[in-house]
Amino acid sequence: MSADPATVAAARQVLAHLGVTLADLQSSAGMSLSLPTVAEYLPRVLAAAGPGARRTYGTYWERMAAAWGDWPLNHVAASDIEAMKQQRIARARSRRNSRNGRHAGEHVIAAARAFYSRAVADGLIDASASPAHRVAKPRRLPSTRRALTPHELEEINAVARTSGNDVILDALLLRLHTESACRRGGALALRLVDLDRANGLVRLAEKGTVRWQPISLDLAEHLHERARVRGAVLPTDRLLRYRDGQPISSRRYDNLWKRIGERLPWVAAQGISTHWLRHTTLTWVERNFGYGVARAYAGHTDSPGSSTTTYIKADLQDVADALSAMTGQPHPLVTTRETSNGPATGTLP
Repeated sequence: MSADPATVAAARQVLAHLGVTLADLQSSAGMSLSLPTVAEYLPRVLAAAGPGARRTYGTYWERMAAAWGDWPLNHVAASDIEAMKQQRIARARSRRNSRNGRHAGEHVIAAARAFYSRAVADGLIDASASPAHRVAKPRRLPSTRRALTPHELEEINAVARTSGNDVILDALLLRLHTESACRRGGALALRLVDLDRANGLVRLAEKGTVRWQPISLDLAEHLHERARVRGAVLPTDRLLRYRDGQPISSRRYDNLWKRIGERLPWVAAQGISTHWLRHTTLTWVERNFGYGVARAYAGHTDSPGSSTTTYIKADLQDVADALSAMTGQPHPLVTTRETSNGPATGTLP
């Protein structure tokens, strides 16, 4: 039976008055609680974590278990986590978009905080005793991503449509990301049921949110046709597929940008990726339709912001209006619109 919340609150007040923490009681002679070791506790952390957390932090949790596996949770010190952070920074791979290991160091701290936050939630240690929360995260540097110029976007689309073993798929990918400003995860998660051809919409599930996003009717028809030809039958079948019928993975994006970078050296030099297309589209929308519409276009409508955002919310029709102007094509959610020159969304083979 769990303790009465009022009793627990009263006990905490007494401890606070005495200047004693739960960690002090756990470490005191004769009053020590039997805490699990880091290795023993890791399976519980993994079971409670979502797919995104496991993907992002899993490797770092395994390193923690390898380094401190036999240590009880309260035996790990802030200096131990700081040392691991410095070690990962020193060993970080040098890539085109490398930030001198800052991201690796940041991930160590974030993973350790997630690990110990679970221990706090389980009542194993007091929040003030978490060693991970006593280590400062490296300050995140400004992103080097920017909006691509129309000429750069045209060059990228031209290479994608004229090289590789599946130019139709690559052209669809680039156009989907340019029109919808979706992330890779959102595109990879698309299913047949997430495509509304009649209204020119795709349902994007990304970053813990779900929203309907306008796309051109032309793109919607091409997506549906290609999915059917490649074996998508059930509503839950993946929309984007290889020619052999298998759903695509993130590897398709990696190979696509590697190939484009081999033919366009400036792409490789700047580390341009799919996310740059999102920057490009949202920048154009903000410049031509304002911050409120760009925020809705990006799917940020529910994120916290200043009180001003309460009065500048845009709806689905506003987003469709911007899409119609960008692509120069009519959209079912827009009654009238004079087209203007937006980012080059590319043509489909």
